[in-house]
Amino acid sequence: MSQPMLLVIGSAPELMRRYMLEAAAAEHSVLLIDDQPPTWQLPYVVDFETTDLNDPARVIAAAESLARHWTIAGVLTFNEYLLVTTARVAEHLQLPGNTPTAVAAARDKATSRQLFAASDVPSAASTWVHSFDAAASAAERLGGYPVVLKPTAHAGSIGVVRVDSITDLPALWNIASAGAAHQGPEGQGILLEEFLDGPEVSVETVTDSGVTTAVAVTRKAVGFEPFFMEQAHLVIAGDPLLDDVAPVAAAALRAVGITHGVSHVEMKLTASGPRLIEVNARLGGDRIGQLVRHATGVDLAAAAADLAIGRTPDLTPTHTRSAAIGMIYPPADGTVTGLALRPHPFDAHHLQELQWLCDVGDHVTLKPSPSTPNNIRAGFAIVVGDTPTDVRRHLNSVLDRAQVKVRPTMISAA
Repeated sequence: MSQPMLLVIGSAPELMRRYMLEAAAAEHSVLLIDDQPPTWQLPYVVDFETTDLNDPARVIAAAESLARHWTIAGVLTFNEYLLVTTARVAEHLQLPGNTPTAVAAARDKATSRQLFAASDVPSAASTWVHSFDAAASAAERLGGYPVVLKPTAHAGSIGVVRVDSITDLPALWNIASAGAAHQGPEGQGILLEEFLDGPEVSVETVTDSGVTTAVAVTRKAVGFEPFFMEQAHLVIAGDPLLDDVAPVAAAALRAVGITHGVSHVEMKLTASGPRLIEVNARLGGDRIGQLVRHATGVDLAAAAADLAIGRTPDLTPTHTRSAAIGMIYPPADGTVTGLALRPHPFDAHHLQELQWLCDVGDHVTLKPSPSTPNNIRAGFAIVVGDTPTDVRRHLNSVLDRAQVKVRPTMISAA
């Protein structure tokens, strides 16, 4: 019996998406639409089209071209910025999926906040602002500082900053504005929001015909204040937080109209309970799907592929472990002169993967700025273990031993 044909839209970057495409290809024959001819993707695809992924009409035309040669059973993307286009392709080909309206509501954080409020989903007070003066006024109306500035349709914490006082606002407004200038088309401008204090988590969910199952909780470490740069993610099989956050995640997905697929729902654990940050109607980035698989045995990338063709995925846990990913950042802005990991005996048992995201000679930045709103990570490490304590200890050891040598950027005198 032949495998069902699954159309995947977009596949870059390789280091973050290869495992997703590999999982999709394990049980499906994969067709690919991308902006470049496949290279590393070739072992996983049976046919492809290249086109401008930023033009939905061209992507639909490429899908029609593939549909003339193959019987497509489903369409899927792992890319936040291609979610609405993918929903339009699914609708055009009459395939399973969320409506473009629902996905656009999840993409546009201003719309999401309105829908959360209408459905009594706990979230942050928020207002859309179009200028520095509007932001300053909105901060006072929200009750003063700290507040958060956030592009309405970006991802990866790009352009997201905490503002602690009116004196900090001008410089941080410039950084948020720089991030907003390159965000997706589903939202415009910047949100000014109430700062939610407490640990940050995401809930990794699977929604099938409107019924949501919370598979795992990802505990996050963020830093480099006033930015929200992600430093590490930890997944614990059977996490006791799951019972508290699962209903809130399901309510948030219902509020924005997500009825289908794997989602990554972010929230803060405040003194008054879990409160929503945002809904991402796709598998979490930063290899979170792999962390879930290492910790629980549930393959969220395979589940996303199954759901795309209308098949109910197997969500039975088979592991009881913990897994984490830690980000390696450069010590300063500058040019990379060396990359190395000092070895340790327990790496053979616990270190699953270490990847450098830059090369010697590359320019890297430590913190966002108006000219570089998204910082450049030097690499990452994935660690597994039997307990959260083991994983945290081993990950900290790897990060301490990861060496990024940088020749600092010289700042010329005025």
